[in-house]
Amino acid sequence: MYTKILVFLFINFFYFFYFLTLASDPDPIQDFCIPNTKKSKSIFLSPCKNSKLVTPDDFVFSRLKPPENFTDTGLAAVSVNPSIFPGLNTLGMSFVHVDLNISGINPPHFHPRATEIAYILRGKVYSGFVDSNNRVFSKVIGPGDVMIFPKGLVHFMMNVGETPATIFGCFNSQNPGNVKIPSTIFGSGINDELLEKAFGLNIKQIVVMRRKFFPKKIKR
Repeated sequence: MYTKILVFLFINFFYFFYFLTLASDPDPIQDFCIPNTKKSKSIFLSPCKNSKLVTPDDFVFSRLKPPENFTDTGLAAVSVNPSIFPGLNTLGMSFVHVDLNISGINPPHFHPRATEIAYILRGKVYSGFVDSNNRVFSKVIGPGDVMIFPKGLVHFMMNVGETPATIFGCFNSQNPGNVKIPSTIFGSGINDELLEKAFGLNIKQIVVMRRKFFPKKIKR
């Protein structure tokens, strides 16, 4: 009986750690892997560049500059992953530089493959996330403050100060993904009747929302 219990526990722990491993970026098998994009257009499928040809410049990113244009919501963001910063490849991390104009927002969204840590460089930001029990964890934070957004949970930010705000976010995945709630709901082509029933909106209101979030057709 005791042996059966041990076997049962071993199997359950094996599956737990197995699926936990699958849920994260794989561990690197070398010090670094700068993609050789000449042999493949895909960063994730590219072989590593010969280490003798790697230079310090491969590990430096110098394009985090002040924003030139803000979106309609007052957001300007530079997402940095291996596709634009090859030095991150296989290291299981990426980052984002976010600027929020006065009263600007980073709309509700989530990252399906990563937890995010957000560090406030300047400004006053109302920031938070919603857990699976629909509980909101939010607070106004400022320069030097850090907030964490657990993987897969919807989170948001709003500049509540009198000057622009700047945030630096870091992810524990080189490809965290970004699912934006408004554009996902109204810009993906979900059936109108379903949206009417889900949100209590009439068709005219849905059309207005679709015009705002649905990708514009490219003129040929």
